[in-house]
Order: sequence, then C-alpha cells, then structure tokens
Amino acid sequence: MATDRTNMFRPVATAIAAFVALALVVTAGVWAAAVRQGVEQQTREGRVALTLAADRLSGQLRRFREAAVLLADHPHLIAALSDQADAARAERLLRQVADKTGALDLAVLDAKGLTVASATGAPLDARGLPSFQRAMTGALGRDREVAGGVRVFHFAAPIFAESGPAMGAVMVTIDMGLVEDEWRGGGTAVYFTDEDGVIFVTNRSELLLRQTAPGPLLGADTWQIGGVSGLRLEEGPYIPARALGLVQDMPVVGLTAHGLIDAAPAFQAARLQAVAVLALFLVFGAVLYLLTQRRRVLAEANAKLEARVAQRTARLEREVTERKEAEAALRQAQADLVQAGKLSALGQMSAGIAHELNQPLMAIRSYAENAEAFLDRGQADVAGRNLLSISDMARRMGRIIQNLRAFARAEDVPAGVIALDDVRAAVLELMGSRLEDTDLTWPQTPGLHVMAGEVRLQQVLVNLIGNALDAMAGQAAPVLEVVTSAGPKAVSIEVRDRGPGLDDPDKIFDPFYSTKATEGMGLGLSISYGIVQSFGGQIRGRNRQGGGAAVEVILPRADRVAEAAE
Repeated sequence: MATDRTNMFRPVATAIAAFVALALVVTAGVWAAAVRQGVEQQTREGRVALTLAADRLSGQLRRFREAAVLLADHPHLIAALSDQADAARAERLLRQVADKTGALDLAVLDAKGLTVASATGAPLDARGLPSFQRAMTGALGRDREVAGGVRVFHFAAPIFAESGPAMGAVMVTIDMGLVEDEWRGGGTAVYFTDEDGVIFVTNRSELLLRQTAPGPLLGADTWQIGGVSGLRLEEGPYIPARALGLVQDMPVVGLTAHGLIDAAPAFQAARLQAVAVLALFLVFGAVLYLLTQRRRVLAEANAKLEARVAQRTARLEREVTERKEAEAALRQAQADLVQAGKLSALGQMSAGIAHELNQPLMAIRSYAENAEAFLDRGQADVAGRNLLSISDMARRMGRIIQNLRAFARAEDVPAGVIALDDVRAAVLELMGSRLEDTDLTWPQTPGLHVMAGEVRLQQVLVNLIGNALDAMAGQAAPVLEVVTSAGPKAVSIEVRDRGPGLDDPDKIFDPFYSTKATEGMGLGLSISYGIVQSFGGQIRGRNRQGGGAAVEVILPRADRVAEAAE
C-alpha cells in the first residue's frame, strides 16, 4: 500500500519540481531584463538632469564673464588706470555692477596685478593668479581658489591701451556658495570637479572639496548586475546608496560635471515585475492543481449543496410566514397605539371638555328660567330671544360632542383631500379650555387643502399643541404660534412655543423618549411621526433662536385635486 502511494505521488512531485524550476528561471530572466530596461531609462533621465545642471551653472558663470568683458571697455575704468584721480568714480561704477550681478567683488588691476579700484574697497594682489596672468596676454582668464574658507571663481578680462597691449585687467570674483544657493538640494545629486579632481561645486554639501580619483568618488565600490555597472556609496541619506555615475565635460568654465543617478527605482521596479511574474506562475500552478482536485470532490459538494438548499428553502418559507404574521400583528399594534394615543389625549382634555360643556348647560338653564318668567309676565318676545339663545347653546354643545366622537373613533379611511381650516376649527373646539389663558396666533387659510386623514391630522396637531402648552406651563403669559406656509407642492404647519426648548431634537420622535418629569410615556410624538409618514409627509423638530421649540409638519398640497373634484 505504501509503495503504491509513493508511486502515485512521484509523478506529481516531479511535475511540481519542474514547474517551480521553470518559474525561477523565467523570473530571473524577467528581473535581469527589467533591471537593464530600468537602468537605461534612469540613465536617459539622468543625462537630461545632468545637462540641465551643467547648463544652469554655465549660464550663471557666463553672466559674470560677460560682465568682466563689458567692463573692460568702460571709459571710467580705463581712465582709472591712466589717472589715479578717477579711481573713486571707477569704484562707484564697480559697486553698482556688483550689486546688480551679485558678484563677491569687482576690481580694476594695473599691469603689476595690484588693485587700482574695487567694489569692496579691499586691496587684491592678483600677481600669482592664473586668470590675471592670462588676461595680461590679451585673453580672457579664469581660475578657482579657496580663500578664507570661501570658494571663489575669478574671471579676468584685459583692459587694452590705445597702442594695443594690455595695461591692466578687470577681475570679477564670484562666491560659489551664493551660486549654489539657487539649486542646492535638487532632485539629482550632481557635482563639478576641477582639473585636479576636487569637487568645487555641488548641490550636496557633504561632497564639497572631496578628492575624486580615478573614479567619480574616492573609495567608492562598484557593482555590476545584468551587464550594468554602477557605484555603491555610503555618503549619507541624500546620496544614493546604489548609483549610476554620469560624466559631462564643461570646457567653457574648466570643470567636469558628474551626476549620481539613483538606481534604486530601477531595481525596485525590476523586483516588483519579478515578484509579479513569480506570483503569476505560482497562482497559475495552484489553479491547475486545485482544478484537478476540484473535479474529484465536485459531485460530493454538489450533493451536499442541494441538501442544504432544500433545508434553507424550508426554513425561509417558515420565516416568511412568521414575518407576515409579525407584520400583521405590528400593523394592528400600531393602529391600537394610535387609538390609545387619541384616548389618552381625550383623557388629558377631559377637564377642559367638561368645562366647555358645563358653560352652555348653565347658560341653557339660566335662559330657560328667564324665558318662563318672561312668559308669566306676558313678555313673549323677550322669552323668544331666550329660546333662540338656548338653541345656539345646544348647537354649540352638539359641535363639541360631534368633534369628540370623530376624534375618539378609529379612522380607517385612507388619506384624502381635506381643508386645513376645517382641521383648525375642530382642534380649537377640542382644546378651547386649555387655550383660554394662551396668546394664540393661528391665522385661517381659506381654500388651502392637503392630502391627509382629517381625524388623524387633528390628533397630530392636538398632540403638538398640547406638548407646547406643557412646555410653557407655569408661564404668566404663554405665547403660541401656528404658522402655515404653502409652496407649489407642499404645505408646512409649524407649531412654535416659547418654552425651554428641546434637549435633543434628533431623539424627540423615538418611542418612549420623554422630557416630562412626572407624566408621559414618550409615545405621542412617535405616533405623530408614524401618522405623518403614512400621509407621505415629514415631521421634524428644532430649537428656535431666542428660546423655545418648533415642530414642523410638511404635507403634500392638494389644491388642484380639490378644484378638480369640485
């Protein structure tokens, strides 16, 4: 048995080993090709950057060289060599040019190399400078030196006498540190060496005045990968650790430009490509292996899946039935809750309702007794007026009882077109006694209709006005405003009070949330929210500026529907 199993797995192991070996070989080839391609790209970009740096330095130095050539023909400087009395005028001219060009110093030198006039007023002995010696031969001279810790570059232009030979020179001295300030810290590390291999100018301060011989940097190790060679450096965080060295001659200024191009991006890109290829190979091999294994277990998995689907289907059918029953129970509970809210509101208004009914009853009794007395006296006309008053009082009591009966019954009709003024009149009848000591502002809105249920909208407004009155309980002169505004598609009814405001306006419509200390279950606004939502409207609360709260009910406008029905 063990032998058979070994023989079965041996071809598989051989195939896996061959596949892995092929993947490694292809990965190595992709890596080497990607390194060469990346290095070539980096080299091209580096040569462009080095050329730009060299042109920039040449252009900066060319400005000072041209200044020396132009000043050599200036009559003030020629006159200063001929007559020492003109030296002051020449110094003023040199200072002006130094300020404009940014030169460290400008000086007029006689044939011996001694200073006749200078921009700084400091004497300069140029007899040993190669630039001055070359200028005295009639050519433009240049040289470099480190003087007092400052790297300077000299340009010397000859001043010719009328007879022809040079009788002196104009020397421009440039502080190379100031030149570097304009481009120090650039993206590519570049440096410029003189004839002795000393780094005289660079955008990396850690390389200044370093000796380079024979390669780009003294003591740099080299590396070679995939036919590409470069430098391995340890010069600090701003010098690439693995660099490509580029060189460009600058014969105009007597320097050689060097660039250290960071090869890390090329290696990183090659590494990513190699990893991607290797991952692709491994994924492809894994997919092949998994596909072969999947065939064997597919039938078993399919059978298990069908059994689970059957079980899940039966469970879902039970859940659907239970959910339908729960939704029906929820709708019934919501309807019961709405009815309970209305009955609760009626209970809170019972004292006021009794007062509203008691007043007409007492008046009816008084008018009846008076009518009897007037009839005994034979004053039938006065008795008739009392009977008319009794009739008015009976009609008023009938309206109150009719509104109470309509408010108390469960409204099962869908939302329709209702007049807002009818709802306003019914609410004022229901809450008349609670509003006696309140300064109420609620203008009429003739002809304005909304889509809602009349009794349910009454319940919402009774609840909002009752909450507003509760919030202002204890105030000597409570003020309540009901503001109605109509837009083209919606109507807004906002109940505003001057109470303490809402602690958390976002929670007032949550069930069982209440700010009343001793009474209230926190269901009134939650029920109102559900009623308004059933009309296709919105309800929201906010705190008013200056104190108080406002609850706004937004309902669909139905004026056009009402006009069409008429």
